[in-house]
Amino acid sequence: MPAAAPGARPDPRLTPVSVRELFTIGIGPSSSHTVGPMRAAFRYAGLPALRARAPRTLVCELFGSLALTGKGHATDVAVLLGLSGWEPERVDPDAVPGLVEAIRARGELPLRGGQTIAFREAEHLLLHRGEFLPGHPNALRFTAQFDDAPPLVHHYYSVGGGAIVGDDAGTADAAADADRPRLPYPFSSGAELLAIGRDSGLPVAALMRANERAWRPDVDTDAFLDAVRAAMFACIERGCRVDGVLPGGLRVRRRARALHDDLVSRGRRSDPSHIFEWVSLYALAVNEENAAGGRVVTAPTNGASGVLPAVLKYYETFTEAPTLPGSRDFLLTAAAIGLLYKKRASLSAAEMGCQGEVGVACSMAAAGLVAALGGSNAQIENAAEIGMEHNLGLTCDPVGGLVQIPCIERNTMGAVKAINAAYLALRSDGRHVVSLDSVIETMRQTGEDMRPKYKETSLGGLAVNVVEC
Repeated sequence: MPAAAPGARPDPRLTPVSVRELFTIGIGPSSSHTVGPMRAAFRYAGLPALRARAPRTLVCELFGSLALTGKGHATDVAVLLGLSGWEPERVDPDAVPGLVEAIRARGELPLRGGQTIAFREAEHLLLHRGEFLPGHPNALRFTAQFDDAPPLVHHYYSVGGGAIVGDDAGTADAAADADRPRLPYPFSSGAELLAIGRDSGLPVAALMRANERAWRPDVDTDAFLDAVRAAMFACIERGCRVDGVLPGGLRVRRRARALHDDLVSRGRRSDPSHIFEWVSLYALAVNEENAAGGRVVTAPTNGASGVLPAVLKYYETFTEAPTLPGSRDFLLTAAAIGLLYKKRASLSAAEMGCQGEVGVACSMAAAGLVAALGGSNAQIENAAEIGMEHNLGLTCDPVGGLVQIPCIERNTMGAVKAINAAYLALRSDGRHVVSLDSVIETMRQTGEDMRPKYKETSLGGLAVNVVEC
């Protein structure tokens, strides 16, 4: 059956993007492999044809990166949960094992519409390893067979950061995604962002806030930002408290709790290494939680979910005069930079490699920290550029298809690099040779040139060489 390409997909540079699309509260371990497929399955199960009658069979097929690393990234679990009516924002991570075990033990799947159908993964959840569809490296195909109606076939593409594109245009869920307002300060490049800032006299955070006002009142935006901040810090706290071995078979031990206890026992010190150890701990704690399927903030992806919380925690813990408005400006500014990558390149490691995840998160966090510390728009753009420039070419080669090695430590490096980038920018006047737009375009070209085995397939790099070491 030929794949349906996402032909009706609007030009991303012209599509308004909200801060809510850069930060979502969901579950690990992957935004593109867990969150996106769960949303796709949820949407498909909500189609009117499925809500009206129970199908005789329902088959989900996974292609490309979703098939190659789907088991390690919990894509199989995500599909079962989504078809059952769960969304990543609403499902309790602690309840997931029980929900999935019940489906597997009974051989029955309770669909979102209320019907229960027979479902055996060996027959109804198929992984086509090595087969890619033309729409995107992360593709799903759902097919429902009925006794009294034609088959219902839909394709979905998980395009990064938990976002999905499907061929179900006209449905209620798809229409909700397409209902976007006209923004007062639209921008799709760093140059446009700087120009608008010069003309209006507004900092990046204020421009982003004004655009968010087209979606909702300021009070609701602040409530969302505060919820994101709280979820980030709660994830750090949980990660510092929990011990044990991460799931998946690599027997990777959690390290955050032991490091936390050691740092606490040593007391507060002024040397920079002590601060960097705390920053690394914050990122380590978040990404161990993510690897365990815990509650994390997609920022802008799950694989890179530790960078922004670590740098935000650094701002609130180690800078001289942190404020709640400063933290909100951090998140708004980071989102403004993130949407540039979303519009002009991609947040998908299956397209860009890890430069599109940890690299983008580093760029966003560097910009956010400069904003929180009172830097200018030019310094914000400079920090974002530095943060990405030194992550260009970063591959995605997860060992065992798990979001653990090198993903967890890579977030610690991204967080420390973001702080360095921020202070380099703050100590300059914002003038620099390489623009943010140039580095984003370089990332896009590098991602296109990167061989597929280095883009979230576990077919190259550490994923194939670590066992020989």
